[in-house]
Order: sequence, then C-alpha cells, then structure tokens
Amino acid sequence: MKLVNALMVAGAAWAGAFGLANSVSAQMLDPSDPQDALEISKRLQCGVSEDEPAVYHWSGNIYGRSPGVRDQLLFKGEGMNIRRCVEITDPERGTGWRLISREIMLMLDPETGEVLDSWENPYTGEMVEVMQIHNDPVNGRPNFATGADGAPFTLSSMRVAGPYVFMPFEVPLFYPNPLAGEYQQYVGNMYHAMEIFDFAALKDELFDASLPTAYPMISWVRLSPWAPWMEMGGRPGQMVFNAMGRKLPGGFEELPDVLKNEIRENYPIYEQAPHKDDMRPNETTWTKFKMLTDEARRTGSDGGPGTD
Repeated sequence: MKLVNALMVAGAAWAGAFGLANSVSAQMLDPSDPQDALEISKRLQCGVSEDEPAVYHWSGNIYGRSPGVRDQLLFKGEGMNIRRCVEITDPERGTGWRLISREIMLMLDPETGEVLDSWENPYTGEMVEVMQIHNDPVNGRPNFATGADGAPFTLSSMRVAGPYVFMPFEVPLFYPNPLAGEYQQYVGNMYHAMEIFDFAALKDELFDASLPTAYPMISWVRLSPWAPWMEMGGRPGQMVFNAMGRKLPGGFEELPDVLKNEIRENYPIYEQAPHKDDMRPNETTWTKFKMLTDEARRTGSDGGPGTD
C-alpha cells in the first residue's frame, strides 16, 4: 500500500539521520481519528503491502449439537486464509482499501489428526464423502475513512487494556439458502448462522505506523447448520466451530505441515492470494457444494463434492 510504503521510507530516513533505529519517535496512530482508524484496521487485517500477502492460521475443534443428544466432537480443524489488501480510490471518499482472499479449513480425524476423505456420520450411520472448506474468493467490502452515508470510520468495538488491544465483532448471517428453492420466504429454510471474531494485538505494534504491519492473534467461533455434505437432511441441530490462531510473520511457510501438504497436493491455488483486481462473488461452503454437485451431475463424474 502506498501509505504503508511511505511510512516505512519515512521511518528508515529518520532512523538513518540519527544513526540509531531505537531513537525513532514512534508514529503512533490515533484510533479516534477516522483516517488513523482506517489504517489500524488495515494493519489488523492485511500484509506488508498488496504484493506481500498476509496469512492467517487457526486451529481448533468442530462439534455437533443435536437436541436431546450430548454434544459430540466431530473433527479437529486446521484452517488458513491468504489475503492481500489493495488500495482503492473514490472521487468523494478518497483512498481506502479492500480485502481480497481465499481460505481453506480441513476436517481432521480427532484421534489421528489425519485429513478425512470420507467419514461415518454418527447421527445417520452413513458413510459420506468429506468436502473440505475451500472457498475462493472470500473478499471484503471497500473501506474508507468516510462511510457511504458520510459518517466517519470508527473502531467502535475496540478496547485498550494496558499494553493490549482487543477488538471483538459478530457477524449474524440470515439469507436465502443457495441449496433451497425459490419459496423460502413462505416455508423458511433460510441459512441462519453466526460468526464471531475476537482480535487481540499489542498496542505498541498495532498503533505504531513506523512498523510495516501488525501480527495480531484471533479467536473464531462459528455456529452454523449442518454442512451439506454430511447429508443430514432435515435433522435438527447445528455445528459449533471453536478455534484460535494468528497472523503469521513467516507467511505460508509457517503453516503446519498438514495444511501445507494438503494445499500443495490438492488445492495449489491457495498458496497464493487472488489477483488484485478480483471482483468475483464470494463463495461459501453451500455455494461451493452446489457448484461441485451440479458439475458432478452434469458430467456424470464420480468425484463428488469433495474434489476441487
């Protein structure tokens, strides 16, 4: 990003003039200032520049919850998102940024840690093919210091506690299920879920604009319907994802081997972020499942929804 590059150059010049890097006065961002708040949000989400993508990694547990039945650990999960943030301009709102990414989450055997290709569904007793989460793209909306309604950009959920910054936010989801028909307004079956993200960062790293970016930690909780590949039909219940992770200073190579190996063998495009001008509609587990299922039906393929 031009702003980040300019700050890096300015910081280096200042340090050179005084001979010692630690003599540089920290260029501390003010979260109450809309332009600085925009920069803080970019540092939280993005890499060093649009040409040097950021990689987030998370790992955790995936449970099944069904009425009248004890919650059951179904899978261990290992996930990653590789992203770039590109600079955008608007004649009225000025310069901002937009997140462009793709992501994978693997379903692992909770005992062996191996990637699952097939799985015996404990609720139905049926053997099903596992479709790993692999969504391309997962892009964000444009972000500017001034909103479309003219309101200034704010970090309303941010909380500073001593040397730490915490930023939780929730994403309630309620929209027509892409696997259902055209009459959901009358019969229901909407996609109803919630994603909960909690970021934590060192204040001095996140607010210091002389540093190229920040490397926060993240926790992620997702409450969602059964994955379509589980073939649960209309059985009541939901999935509960609970994971923690961080933005990796070492990028893709710092991911655990199980992710790197699976990506390089079966999902090679996920080693790189999407192109800077990516304007495709976002994918979800449900749209990906529909696309792969429709393709398999059309071609008569035996590959099923678990293959990319």
